[in-house]
Amino acid sequence: MSLETVGFSFLLVAASEMGDKTQLLAFSLAARYRRPWTVLGGILVATVLNHLLAATAGSWVAAQVPPRLMAAALGATFIAFGLWTLKPDRLDEARGPDRFGPFLATTVLFFLAEMGDKTQLATVALAARYSSVLAVTAGTTAGMLAADGLAVFLGERLAARVQLRWVRLVAAALFFAFGALALAAAF
Repeated sequence: MSLETVGFSFLLVAASEMGDKTQLLAFSLAARYRRPWTVLGGILVATVLNHLLAATAGSWVAAQVPPRLMAAALGATFIAFGLWTLKPDRLDEARGPDRFGPFLATTVLFFLAEMGDKTQLATVALAARYSSVLAVTAGTTAGMLAADGLAVFLGERLAARVQLRWVRLVAAALFFAFGALALAAAF
């Protein structure tokens, strides 16, 4: 497992998760259930399942598409993710069924909220770029846990001190840099 792949995957997803709807969902679930470790456990299970699926899809796509075309597509995709990151997310009121308890409700809601989200799609692109399902899944999952762990454990205190606008700008810059590198490899 390449530490470079894990590190880049971690950095990109952790930065892009800041202010994302799933981070807001993590904060909401932690406030609702007041069981941070249980909520974080649900986030872990949902993220591993979701990102393993996404990384597998990305790796498969990379094996089917010629390298130069894949590099060009990844470059455009990363730049699009950078633009998407600049737009702040809002969380529509997500209520989990209380009868399932905090762990299952968190797992199901988080898995569903992550479907089609930029961090899931970034996982697909990272796996296509690095061709390592396990390293990408490990890095993106760790990035999600770092960002969402902040929301779960430090939510209100952190929000008062960190301007999410700057976090979004840094995350977008990372996506733009990855896009530029991929486009340079294509041409």
